[in-house]
Amino acid sequence: MPTSPTTDTADDDTNDEPNSALSTARRQLERAAAHTDVDEGVVERLKHPTKLTQVSVPLRRDDGSLEVFTGYRAQHDDVRGPYKGGLRYHPEVDAEECIGLSMWMTWKCAVMDLPFGGGKGGVAVDPRTLSSGERERLTRRFAEEIRDVVGPKQDVPAPDMGTDPQTMAWFMDAYSMQRGETTPGVVTGKPPVIGGSHGREEAPGRSVAIITREAIDYYDRDLSETTVAVQGFGSVGAPAARLLDEWGATVVAVSDVNGAIYDPKGLDTNDVEAHDERPGMVSGYDAPQTLTNAELLELDVDVLIPAAVGNVVTTANVADVSAGMVVEGANGPTTFAADAVLEERGVPVIPDILANAGGVTVSYFEWLQDINRRQWSLERVHEELESEMLDAWDAVRREVDDRDLTWRDAAYVVALSRIGEAKSTRGLWP
Repeated sequence: MPTSPTTDTADDDTNDEPNSALSTARRQLERAAAHTDVDEGVVERLKHPTKLTQVSVPLRRDDGSLEVFTGYRAQHDDVRGPYKGGLRYHPEVDAEECIGLSMWMTWKCAVMDLPFGGGKGGVAVDPRTLSSGERERLTRRFAEEIRDVVGPKQDVPAPDMGTDPQTMAWFMDAYSMQRGETTPGVVTGKPPVIGGSHGREEAPGRSVAIITREAIDYYDRDLSETTVAVQGFGSVGAPAARLLDEWGATVVAVSDVNGAIYDPKGLDTNDVEAHDERPGMVSGYDAPQTLTNAELLELDVDVLIPAAVGNVVTTANVADVSAGMVVEGANGPTTFAADAVLEERGVPVIPDILANAGGVTVSYFEWLQDINRRQWSLERVHEELESEMLDAWDAVRREVDDRDLTWRDAAYVVALSRIGEAKSTRGLWP
């Protein structure tokens, strides 16, 4: 990794490994810019974050010792509204990753036409090494350290890898105590009892299922005759798999970090417990066959949904990917060079900034509910999410049809055009 968070490490399209989120986001931006008339200066500006905050987060461990962790908040662009994006607890969190992921959030909010810009942050810590009390103390101290750069009208964090609704509850409480008033809109993804939205946790997976359904229909396939493999049966993969199963697709394989289970006749996804529900239960499920996560990616299925982590489809394994379509559930699961190989082979890749955008979309709904102090029903959340996803799908589909673009390029063109128009309208001050 480079020492400077704003240095692009990419050399060329063939130098594929490793791919940082930042280098991939920048290359995707440059490729999309070639299909738009957005000012070159605006494109150059969008290669860099508006602000990067780095803080030290001291934690008193249960044994009385003191340990100091590093936290970050990257704020990419707010021309369309407050920064929006997750907070993750993971050992590999660093400045470059946060900047790259904040850029993806900018595109994601724009392609969904939400009044937000992109943000991302977190703490470089392995959450599995923390007790519940340590997680709470770490979260509260991190909230205090970045308090000046977040807020309902400034920057609105949400759960991400290694964090959850309880984390957001602690964060909101810590922020509110310093503000002297309960401020539920400072974060989204909270428990509904304190201002969270019904349907928020499963929203990214639900949007993946909706977009998969639309993509299958676009290619004149029947959902009931479609086989699906899902890498990562967790917070995104499990809701997606279960919804597709409910709608008639045949989910033949799912996995957790320990391995995959496979049944060519189809799995009962409601009988397979999600990894987040009981860790280890997916790979320990009694299925006809067990596979590695790598083998799951190579299954001959109609739809592959990588919904675990980034950079899993690479030049090292893309030749063995046999799926007829890839729908990205995770952020950045396909490297830039692997994406080009799939394009050459005519394998459609539905990008993450469209497919898993249900999370930020329902976060927007939650933000509205907090502002108005009026909670929506689960039925309304599902109806509104369906409507927003179909609108975004139609906007991207039109670019695919009219310009003969890939799905990723089309999604970026939609996003970049909206951001470019907003910047042109607002102008540059001073």
